[in-house]
Amino acid sequence: PLGPRRVLGVVWGKGEGSFDPAKIRQVQRVMDAAPMRAELRQFLVKAAEYTLTPLSAMLRLATRAPGLGDPPATRRIYRLGPTIPNTLTDARHRAAEALRDLRGAPVTLAELAEAAACGASVVKGLVKLGVVLEEEAPRDLAYPMMNPKAAPDLVGDQVAAGDALVATVARGGYSTTLLKGVTGSGKTEVYLEAVAECLRQGRQALVLLPEIALTGDFLARVEGRFSARPAEWHSGVTSTERRRLWRMVGQGDAQLVVGARSALFLPFRDLGLIVVDEEHDTSYKQEDGVLYHARDMAVLRASIAGFPVVLSSATPSLESWANAEAGKYARLDLTARYGEAVLPAMRALDMRDEKLAVGRWISEPLARQVEARMARAEQSLLFLNRRGYAPVTLCRACGHQVGCDDCDARMVEHRFLKRLVCHQCGATKPIPLACPACKVEGKMAAVGPGVERLAEEVAARFPQARVAVLSSDLFGSARALKDQIALIAAGGADIIIGTQIVAKGHNFPLLTLVGVIDADLGLQGADLRAAERTFQLMRQVAGRAGRADKPGLALLQTFQPDHPVIRAILGGDEEAFWRAEAAERRLAGMPPYGRMAGIILSSPDVAQVFDFGAELARRVEP
Repeated sequence: PLGPRRVLGVVWGKGEGSFDPAKIRQVQRVMDAAPMRAELRQFLVKAAEYTLTPLSAMLRLATRAPGLGDPPATRRIYRLGPTIPNTLTDARHRAAEALRDLRGAPVTLAELAEAAACGASVVKGLVKLGVVLEEEAPRDLAYPMMNPKAAPDLVGDQVAAGDALVATVARGGYSTTLLKGVTGSGKTEVYLEAVAECLRQGRQALVLLPEIALTGDFLARVEGRFSARPAEWHSGVTSTERRRLWRMVGQGDAQLVVGARSALFLPFRDLGLIVVDEEHDTSYKQEDGVLYHARDMAVLRASIAGFPVVLSSATPSLESWANAEAGKYARLDLTARYGEAVLPAMRALDMRDEKLAVGRWISEPLARQVEARMARAEQSLLFLNRRGYAPVTLCRACGHQVGCDDCDARMVEHRFLKRLVCHQCGATKPIPLACPACKVEGKMAAVGPGVERLAEEVAARFPQARVAVLSSDLFGSARALKDQIALIAAGGADIIIGTQIVAKGHNFPLLTLVGVIDADLGLQGADLRAAERTFQLMRQVAGRAGRADKPGLALLQTFQPDHPVIRAILGGDEEAFWRAEAAERRLAGMPPYGRMAGIILSSPDVAQVFDFGAELARRVEP
């Protein structure tokens, strides 16, 4: 079946059955990679069975670091020297700053030039000046040792929760603990004590984060706790660093890894703890290729290898909440915000009473609150969970809505990109000047708001304001997004406009007002998790505002102030919401109390798909 191709093969076990030796291909080269440990192999088999994935596809997740089969070698790496002169050119200054951002991580000439958007000659010029140091080093270096002996800085109910997690790790064996705490309650500091206990035992720990943008602040906190920077694994890490981490993890020379969901498949030598931070986050679900949920895979790997898992969240998933209620998971609660943080007041703005002009979405009460914050040099966040400029492009002559050519979703206008984008399949096309259906020109109109359109309204309404827009599609790199977040945290913006990316653990000390432009948005459609996700998102977004000396306020613009979910968000009785939502799911036989399966039919012939689907439906009717 291979023909003339050269492919990578894996010896998985003893061969079975008869075969013709004459048809066996010769092995061209044995790769210089350590054998896969039995625990990881068992995990991959179980994960493949659980997700209905071919084992070969699952295996690729565990072996996709570059250059794994290359023999050990040396390379030239570049580090920042002791001083940076003030007289550098812009290109040389960018290169020096890029090295500073890497915090001592080894980087090659090509990688540094790419990160700084400069030529190799710029870097070599810095070497001649002594600003950058060039060294010969083993290609893959061990990571700095972590110091887990520092005394924890816990207060109140954090102490009991930290002690409980430390005891769980010390006891060993498989367990899952749900660490639930309100936003700002110190969940990170608490679960880092579990990490410290794991490191004291000489074992390795993995902390999963849902977004690359969260890693900067988190890494600084970890470095402050353990006096060393942990290893990173995510799409923003260079290929050189990924290869280094893959090897060092397998040798036990990377004690703590902070990473995205794919870090679950790293070949740890002695993994003793997994922490899933923001465990409710939808980013943990892999939607293409191998389909899996990182939270579930973390629990699976821990159950196979026999070590603890900690699931941390202010608004846990209903699955985790239900498992804790059933006694399958332990549960620890942090009920008070830590330090200067205080919970904001929350109010609904009934949009049925507001008379908004056409193409405007900010109500007068919300606008007045924004102006008051600007007068006090405080920040406001306007939240709209809709990327792009407008969700619908409509022909005012015939009513045609521009749809995707590759699927049946409506195209979203992204004015920044000057394109229509399908948020379902990713297809793009130019914004049409004439209607694709009736061919009339000049009648295409953007309908509804996205964050880009909201930014236009803010610029017109508050012309003196410094405005920052946080939306994942507006940044070309993880570094650009981190720079924008750092700018906001330093007070470089008066008004922040953002999608759900702003709800994910950022610390903006000057933020005292959160305005949700459309609190009803997530309640629309047939998603069984719509209520759960709306509740989680609104509580997370509102939690960004407020400190002891600057109380926060969250205003929810809604046309349904009496909706049960809106009432639950405002009332703050989370347990009542979870119990009500669980009762509805149980009655309907929906997850987590039942299972759902999707059957996807595809064909170039639409009629054939509908006919086959109808026949399939008839066959499964009771």
